[in-house]
Amino acid sequence: MSSNKVYVINAEGCILGRLASYIAKRLLSGDKIVVVNAEKAIVTGRKREIIERYKRRLRWRTYYNPEKRGPKIPKRPDRVFKRTVRGMLPYKKEKGRIALKNLKVYIGVPEEYANVEYLEVPEAKKDFLKTEYLTLEEIAYEMGWRRNA
Repeated sequence: MSSNKVYVINAEGCILGRLASYIAKRLLSGDKIVVVNAEKAIVTGRKREIIERYKRRLRWRTYYNPEKRGPKIPKRPDRVFKRTVRGMLPYKKEKGRIALKNLKVYIGVPEEYANVEYLEVPEAKKDFLKTEYLTLEEIAYEMGWRRNA
């Protein structure tokens, strides 16, 4: 197990899946992680295809009660980010649940983490990308989320 040090990661300009897998590994090893600027994480692909994939999940219905909306998926960027990390953890086992409790995700940068040194994740950076991409904020707006600011 690691020490009780808290690692702060800036998600701005990082690929969502790569960053989430890195964070999941660190959480399983016992680290506490705080992610800031979650709305600026990116998802690669064509805009139309990405939006359709996320909107399709909103239209799901249950078999037993088709009038009820199907599985509740998050629309806020910070919750989408946390749900992505959760998908990479063994969530039904106690170890995964404990690991997920050690993760905090924020939209923007809270005051207590404004002057903190961020942990760099070079394998998740978008510097080498040549494809199209969207930020989580753009995807959330398309799904119906409206920022309260």
